[in-house]
Amino acid sequence: MSDMHRAERSAALDPRDPWVIDTKDLGRRAGSSRTVRRQLPVPEPLGVSGVIEVPAGAEFTLDALLEAVVEGVLVSGEATAPIEGACSRCLDPIAEEVSVRFTELFAYPDSATEETTEEDEVSRLVDDLVDLEPMVRDAAVLALPQVPLCAPDCQGLCADCGIKWADLEPRHGHEKIDPRWAALVERFGEPGSDTPPAEGDRQ
Repeated sequence: MSDMHRAERSAALDPRDPWVIDTKDLGRRAGSSRTVRRQLPVPEPLGVSGVIEVPAGAEFTLDALLEAVVEGVLVSGEATAPIEGACSRCLDPIAEEVSVRFTELFAYPDSATEETTEEDEVSRLVDDLVDLEPMVRDAAVLALPQVPLCAPDCQGLCADCGIKWADLEPRHGHEKIDPRWAALVERFGEPGSDTPPAEGDRQ
């Protein structure tokens, strides 16, 4: 998520946004807590398009615990979403899930934490609201595999014919011809074969 997008969200948090949680009921009473379970929509693809991503229109399933502490509200839990992509070895489609765990302190205004840290170091409460989108999205991006595979032992494709090794016979192979003999093979055919030379090669 870009810094500009973060700033825009922080400046205009909407309590109706499913990514935004109102913590007013915790009352700044250290030790008070409550759980939250929500479906969080993904309006734009998250990840690397065509490689691996949480697709637009998907949802994160959020299970979180909100705890009031001296310096703010501590949010911890887990978020899970479907991911789609292609195997980096055989190009088969991948349809799996990404699951991330997180713990984030949202500092109270005028708290010691808020006063002694830069804005990008610690998240802030805005009118008792916490915005989970930056935290969950950033964690999910880091959790996406850099080299997505359909299976850990995927052997990929045959470099000569482009067919998946898993679909080929165990003894599958392609005879390699020394390039120095390639012109003779093309002109006269394989030694011992009945294949006649090409029409243009006949004299």
